[in-house]
Amino acid sequence: MQKPSIPKGTRDFGPAQVARRQHIFNVIRRTFESFGYAPLETPTLENLSVLTGKYGDEGDQLLFKVLNSGDFAKDMTADDLATGSKALLPKVAEKGLRYDLTVPFARYVAMNRGTLTFPFKRYQMQPVWRADRPQRGRYREFYQCDADVVGTDSLLCEAEIVLMMAQVLGGLGLHDFTIKINHRGVLRNIYQALGGEGRETDLFVAIDKLDKIGRDGVSKELLERGFSEPTIDTLFALLTVEGTYEEKLQRLLAGFVTAGVEPDGVRPTTADINADSPEPLANYRGLTELAEVLDILRASGFKQFDRLEFDPTLARGLSYYTGCIFEVKINNVQMGSVSGGGRYDNLTGSFGLPGVSGVGFSFGVDRLYDCLEALDLFTVTAETPTRCLLTHFDVASGRAALPLLAELRAAGIPSELYPDASKLQKQFKYADAKGIPLVVIMGPEEVAAGVVKIKIMQTGVERVLPVSEVIAALTGE
Repeated sequence: MQKPSIPKGTRDFGPAQVARRQHIFNVIRRTFESFGYAPLETPTLENLSVLTGKYGDEGDQLLFKVLNSGDFAKDMTADDLATGSKALLPKVAEKGLRYDLTVPFARYVAMNRGTLTFPFKRYQMQPVWRADRPQRGRYREFYQCDADVVGTDSLLCEAEIVLMMAQVLGGLGLHDFTIKINHRGVLRNIYQALGGEGRETDLFVAIDKLDKIGRDGVSKELLERGFSEPTIDTLFALLTVEGTYEEKLQRLLAGFVTAGVEPDGVRPTTADINADSPEPLANYRGLTELAEVLDILRASGFKQFDRLEFDPTLARGLSYYTGCIFEVKINNVQMGSVSGGGRYDNLTGSFGLPGVSGVGFSFGVDRLYDCLEALDLFTVTAETPTRCLLTHFDVASGRAALPLLAELRAAGIPSELYPDASKLQKQFKYADAKGIPLVVIMGPEEVAAGVVKIKIMQTGVERVLPVSEVIAALTGE
């Protein structure tokens, strides 16, 4: 007999775990809907042509590919086998499991452009798959909860992402967190300050690993990719600017001016750096948009600025980001980011709908779950939603309990009748193990008297009521 198992990087969830996960989903769903986002679902499978080329080389390597059905091997020729894996792939696999929810969303928008009202705001809560090495906080199958808006360039959307992140974390009882924000434009300016040495993508990928492999590891990787040591020293001088959110903006501005980085508009002078007007920042898209997000948050009544950090080292590895980028970490748990996202100016363009900017972010439910469990913040512990268990002494009392069972359910009280005639102690043990708070005792004596005993399992207190008064007593009516 084969020993049962599940694939590495996947997990089963028992009733108690599912109840806790549903708690997380509910907090996130309520927040998304309160900001005007509507639900959407897309297929588990996407065509590989939709998925490939959107996540960078490393992301493409983590795609789960699905073999074509049928005996495709018989149609393959020696030339097919000799052409290599890239040419061979379409003949054996045309579909893949979705890697994230953003690219399928962009595909959906392009396919349904004629029926959507822009700006279009949607949230999506579904599993995704990545052929990654399984470890704590990193799984091959996991849920994402995305909120995206397309069809607007407004930085109000970026500010509201910060608001939603803080609201969800507060709703889950997670108060020691940091929301990190950066801008791909700032990273491009940093690249320009380095003299354009090496490949821009290589720089972003290496910076994205800074919190995992440290400065030495990033330096080694950049040296291997053709960056010189003086360039790497300049890079870290720019990445490690200190101070408040606004002070970092000004210090990076000074660094860009000193390095001769060409701005998007009129070139600022050194005298502009300390000017009272924020106008100099407007010459660099990344810096000015980060400043504007801060202003919108202030006007929105956001209070948790001690939880918001402008981090020039934040890169986000996905290649489709073009503007503001975000990441969230829980500070008092050893865990990677629990949320991230950013602005993408032309993701729909790859599907034939150019010029539609979008921005969004995602929560990783599995990492949130691990954080809540590590901090003992779960209040949902019952393995079942059942609120009342009706006892079953014998055939007659079991039949007598059925009308009351139907009334309880009709009144919106989740209830169940113990299925077998058993000893009362066994039924109490069942209720206790499943976390059912109330046991309605209907033995032969209670049936004959037209009453029930209601036992509160947590305290052991019992109360006798006429059958006709049970619904009112439990609903407070």
